[in-house]
Amino acid sequence: MKKLNLIYVVGLLFFFGSCDDAIEIDQPGRLPAEQAYENVNDLELGLTGVYAQFDLNPEIYFTTIWTDEVSIDAPENGGQGQSDYGFVLNPSSAGPAVIWTSNYAAINAVNRVIEGAQGIEPSEGQQEKYNSILGQAYALRAFFYFQLQSYFTTDYADDSALGVPLVDYVPSINDEAVLRSTNGEIFAFIKDDLNKAEDLLVEESNATFVSQDFVTALRARMAAYRENYPDAATYASELLEDYAIADSLEYENIWEDEGNTEIIFELERTIGDNYDQQGASGSPAGAGYVGVNWAFTGPGPDGGVYYVMSQSLLNELNPADVRFNVLLHPESTTEVPVIDKYSGSESQPLMNDLKVFRASEMLLILAEAYVAMDRLEDAAALIKQLRDLRLGADTQIPVYASKTEAFGAILDERRIELAYEGHRYKDLKRLGERGNRGIERAPADCAVNNACSLDVTDYRFTFPIPIVELTATPELREQQNPGY
Repeated sequence: MKKLNLIYVVGLLFFFGSCDDAIEIDQPGRLPAEQAYENVNDLELGLTGVYAQFDLNPEIYFTTIWTDEVSIDAPENGGQGQSDYGFVLNPSSAGPAVIWTSNYAAINAVNRVIEGAQGIEPSEGQQEKYNSILGQAYALRAFFYFQLQSYFTTDYADDSALGVPLVDYVPSINDEAVLRSTNGEIFAFIKDDLNKAEDLLVEESNATFVSQDFVTALRARMAAYRENYPDAATYASELLEDYAIADSLEYENIWEDEGNTEIIFELERTIGDNYDQQGASGSPAGAGYVGVNWAFTGPGPDGGVYYVMSQSLLNELNPADVRFNVLLHPESTTEVPVIDKYSGSESQPLMNDLKVFRASEMLLILAEAYVAMDRLEDAAALIKQLRDLRLGADTQIPVYASKTEAFGAILDERRIELAYEGHRYKDLKRLGERGNRGIERAPADCAVNNACSLDVTDYRFTFPIPIVELTATPELREQQNPGY
């Protein structure tokens, strides 16, 4: 059941401050850390401000429109998404700008908490709370940097490839420009933050707060992206020992925010929080109800639907699969397949919690690791396990004749299981070539603009450094990603 979460009720200092340069965002007149943070309770408020900036909406929206999860041939589409749907991506595009600035703003907020903590001596009985705050801060900073790496580096597994600029302090407007670090440097920094978090975090059972399991889940995801499959298998297996995969009823409850089966970490959205608003429709900058990414006012055909499920995704769904019922509104037609994954909760249409880490993702990471390690039958057994639970029946075990076929099958399963959760773009980027998959829209989906397919080797599967950052830090122009 949903719980009222303090994180989203309190209006906070750091939430969505705008700036010209997301890295150099120290402004004259701001309180220094030693004045802003005088005790552990102040630190807790600062951490609450960090959580308030944690949002998956920008990547959910971008991934949905840019890949093959939706069609813009919808009843109320008035031109929304034309550029993204047409594979237009350049330094002026909104998607890269929002993901860059929002994550760096969150990193800046984390850095302020960590810096402020250095000048505080916890009073008697507050050491554990102090440690927990710092542990959560380090883990959140690791996540935000991993998000940036996911979009802005060309090759996750290449340590010498360029990553993003590394800022582990509160910068001043007088500091020198910060240029891009290598992947090796950034991923080493992320690992170090996760190690610090692991040493500091206390036991936490509320899935809306960072826990040791959050750290393990991020390690599993990062190891899979980095093709470090022995570690990916170890971390994913560890979580699967403690988190069951939901059955059909439990799965439906997850998306109605009425159950927490298989949820490792989620972002709660509730009445009265900072996201209790419609937000900007048709834009990755929308900070509001997640369902507004596809409809103006509510779920169902009469809710002002401006994006519908793509025919190519619809063709992959089995009506006997519970995911069919979760993804597709019951009043849908073949011509208007309405997305229903985020229909609303707490009597608020289109408002739902955002699932960051789920056990089913860990199962799919483990299957991927098995394929990489030539354990194709073990991977097939995991896919069967997931399908059995989603269909509520004993399904036939798949047989993979090659690693290419197996990677492709895992991509197909991730497409259904993780639809509209922000994974598809990154999944195609890292697994598409190995699984012989790319963006392939059905003829009905691309008739509007003939943007029917895109090969995963295309340079647009890496984001450009956004123009807002290039303007503020011209030196980064020499480090722009290829193709831009």
